Amino acid sequence: MSENHELERGTQGKAIAVEQLRRAVRHGDVAPGQRLVEAELVEQLGVTRGSVRAAIDELVAEGLLERIHNRGARVRTVSRQQAIEILECRKVLEGLIAAKAAERVGPADAERLRRYADQLTAAVRDGEPLKYSSLNHELHAALADIAGQLTAADLIDKLNAQIVRHQFQLSLRPGRPQVSLGEHLAVAEAVIARDPVAAERAMRAHLDSVIAALSKSD
Repeated sequence: MSENHELERGTQGKAIAVEQLRRAVRHGDVAPGQRLVEAELVEQLGVTRGSVRAAIDELVAEGLLERIHNRGARVRTVSRQQAIEILECRKVLEGLIAAKAAERVGPADAERLRRYADQLTAAVRDGEPLKYSSLNHELHAALADIAGQLTAADLIDKLNAQIVRHQFQLSLRPGRPQVSLGEHLAVAEAVIARDPVAAERAMRAHLDSVIAALSKSD
């Protein structure tokens, strides 16, 4: 960063820092337990130290970071048990999203879900776990969009950010996509059929499966 570059400050500076740090945690660019040095973040993000501190406070509140006594902050390490508890909360919210999506789904939405079903099936058939994982996230986002339940979608997004590493590792486990595929297809089919009860039941069953798989992790 040039010495002549003016640092972003105030609301704008905080927004930049929050976005960049949140993305780094979600993408795994910073590891669980990694200490964050304010002076380095000022240089990397181009914002004032005050903006960095405000951003850290917000991400601590979201559960992505944690304060260390007299040592600043670090990326929060989420244990397997904590991840399971987060997934148990997600199960309720995701079930609501699926039910709402089934109530609101239209012809264009149904076609969108059918395309995702076909793409997920192809990814499993072709042995592409990373592509399947990406499509998995896109399908859940599409269901949230169809449901129009913004509060639930926002809560799910914040919960997911805390367990991104657990989810990524699970998605690469041999045989997991094959199990997950049938569960996602059942959710999509129930939503397309405009059956809220079946959609919620299928989504909860999917999250139960994720929880069971995570519980058996080495």
